Order: sequence, then C-alpha cells, then structure tokens
Amino acid sequence: MENKFTRLNKYLSEVGYCSRREADRLIEQGSITVNGALPEMGMKVCAEDEIIVNGKRIQESNDKPIYLAFNKPVGIECTTNQSVRHNIVDYINYPKRIFPVGRLDKASEGLIFMTNDGDIVNKILRQKNNHEKEYIVTVDQPITEEFITRMSRGIPILDTITKPCRVERVSKFVFRMFLTQGLNRQIRRMCDYLDYEVVALKRVRIINISLDVPVGQYRDITTAELDELNRLLVPSLKTEEASLEELPATAEGDTAKPRKKFDREKTTFRDRDRAPKNERRSSRRGNTE
Repeated sequence: MENKFTRLNKYLSEVGYCSRREADRLIEQGSITVNGALPEMGMKVCAEDEIIVNGKRIQESNDKPIYLAFNKPVGIECTTNQSVRHNIVDYINYPKRIFPVGRLDKASEGLIFMTNDGDIVNKILRQKNNHEKEYIVTVDQPITEEFITRMSRGIPILDTITKPCRVERVSKFVFRMFLTQGLNRQIRRMCDYLDYEVVALKRVRIINISLDVPVGQYRDITTAELDELNRLLVPSLKTEEASLEELPATAEGDTAKPRKKFDREKTTFRDRDRAPKNERRSSRRGNTE
C-alpha cells in the first residue's frame, strides 16, 4: 500500500502531539528531526518516517480523542512549552498529552478547550468561520452609552478596524461582549483606545460550550455538546485549505492576527503609536521606567 504523505505540522496535530502552530514553533526551534535530519517548514512525512521531537519518537496513536472544558485561572500561560513557568499543561497535569485550542491572556481567566484532536483545533481557530465567543469584562470607570456604542461599532487597532459586535452593559463597571474576531489582546486594546483599563476579563462561552466549572478545574465536553459543536463547524474551511493561511497565535480571541489592511478607510489611527494606558499614566507622573 502506498504511504500517505502529510505536512509535518498536520501530522503532529493528527497524532495528538500538539497543535499545528506549536509544531511550527518546534520546527523553527530545531526540536524535531525526521529520519535524523532537521526538517524544513512545510515538509511532508508519512507514518514510516522516524519523527523525533525533543528526543522522543512520535507515532500514531489509537487513543480516543480528548475534549475538555477548562476554566483557566489568571496567571497561567496558554502554552505547551513546559519550560515556561505556570504553563497550562503542567497546571492541568492531565495523564495524557493534550494542548489548548487557541489562547487566553495570562492576565485573563475563563473557558479554554483542551484536546488531543488537532483537526478540531484548526477548524475552531479559523477567523473566517466567525465562531462566537462571549466575554465578561470589568473596567476601571463607569460604562457610558457612548462607550457601548463605540465598542460595538468598531475600534481602530492594529492597523485595522474591529468588526461590529454585540456589547451589553451588565452593571456600572461590567459589560458583556460577543466576538467573532480574535485580534491580539483585542478587548484590552479596544478599551484602552477609549481610555478605559480592563480590570478583569473572563471568557464564559466558546460557540456552544459554556463555562460551568470552578476556576482551575475542568470537565469532559459531553457527547451532545461535541455533536452540536461539530454540526456548527461543518461550514468551516477545510483544514488543509486553512493551513495555507496559517498565521501566528493570538491571545484573547483565539484566532489568527489578520494581515495588515492599508486599503481600509483612513488608516491614520491615533492608537498606532500610542502607549498603553498605564504607561501613559506613568509618563504623566514623570516615571520613565
């Protein structure tokens, strides 16, 4: 039988070792060898190849896919790099190798999926799929109608304008936000643009899965939830097609950072060279650290 060849990063995700992005990082670091040689990005491999990651041979596994809903605490890094202090893999200490779907900022808490199914990772992370994520955000000053309106209509950050989204006031200092986009530290940057500082940020839902476990704990995603999730993922880009558009991982919103768009209307955004709010406050006090 003819061997089936697959891109190395896709192979590692399919056998449940890590996500494609993590595989790309390992390739760049020189942590992987294929048949004794360092591979190039995009190299194709088959099950007969000797693939070594950090000194350990990787082989296909018949293990049942794992799907967990984890309530990440503040201070935990969403990385499988176990040399990083407070990484999510060591924190959960699951008996089998799993990895996070996307990321949440170290300073944020809430729902994140953990799995060994690389295919579902790539389906969820595709920005074009418009999968909704829900956040509860606490800020440092009273929320006004103008704030809600401007946040929902779009804010200029990172050389683009954020997509219109639903924003609801919960209380004097708390609002709820529904995102289908995932720019780097998007919510924090949007608030900062309007001179608000995020005090606390919690993700409470990803697509059809809601957060219902205490901070620091996880549960299995149910069969019914997984069936519904897969049904909602059907319109997703094929993962092979999506991999051609692979971009670096981000934080709050879990999807890839878009390419710079200079053809958008008036890109002379005032936040382009703007320091974060806490840095501006320090500067006004004469602190130059």
